[in-house]
Amino acid sequence: MIAKIQYKDREFEIDLSKPFDISLSLRGDDRNPIAWYLKAPKIEPVREGNWIGKVSEGASTNFNNVYFNPHGHATHTECVGHITPEFHSINESLKTFFFQAKLISISPEAIGEDEVITKEAVQDLLKPNEVEALVIRTLPNTIAKRSKKYSHTNPPYLEEAAAKYIRECGVEHLLVDLPSVDKEKDEGKLLAHKAFWNYPKNTRFEATITELVYVPSKVEDGTYFLNLQPASFENDAAPSKPVLYKIEK
Repeated sequence: MIAKIQYKDREFEIDLSKPFDISLSLRGDDRNPIAWYLKAPKIEPVREGNWIGKVSEGASTNFNNVYFNPHGHATHTECVGHITPEFHSINESLKTFFFQAKLISISPEAIGEDEVITKEAVQDLLKPNEVEALVIRTLPNTIAKRSKKYSHTNPPYLEEAAAKYIRECGVEHLLVDLPSVDKEKDEGKLLAHKAFWNYPKNTRFEATITELVYVPSKVEDGTYFLNLQPASFENDAAPSKPVLYKIEK
């Protein structure tokens, strides 16, 4: 189904029947991606005495509890409340959900024992005021990302200058296929988070970071429309389902 979208001063057409879902779903087992030293999430039926909330066990409905951490178990979108002493909710920070986005693929640069997404690498692919949202796919892009165990692996991350450049380009919504934009063990500095949100000098409360996305290799680099929909959690972060739509014209 072709939809016409009036976006700022231009009209675009997108095919709503051909979405590219770049979220990782939550699974209740060890095939789930895991970061930040957590155990696997759990999805299990409620148990009350001899009653089990599972149709195959005799109940009239399936009735599950879900135990998970949004930051460590699946695609999630977070607001600046992730790093502030004051409470800020993603549900209050994100009020619109459709953005023009650019998908770029980057091979992180080896710097010492780290793999780093540098400012120079981003500059080659993103220019000022191009888009409101940026999706970074790291290379190599393997399906193993869908179930990767990230704890103690020192995954790639963004250098502070890269995050600052992305902010200066006018990007308000940054999406990455990594567990964090920052180095796993950085002594709590969170330089990329702070640079992107411009915290604490002139904090961008409306800006968001989405982590642990997965962009299939069949999705080509380029400009898309992004539908970014976090679940309605009153929390600094919530599980989310970012979806890309190719611009037909």
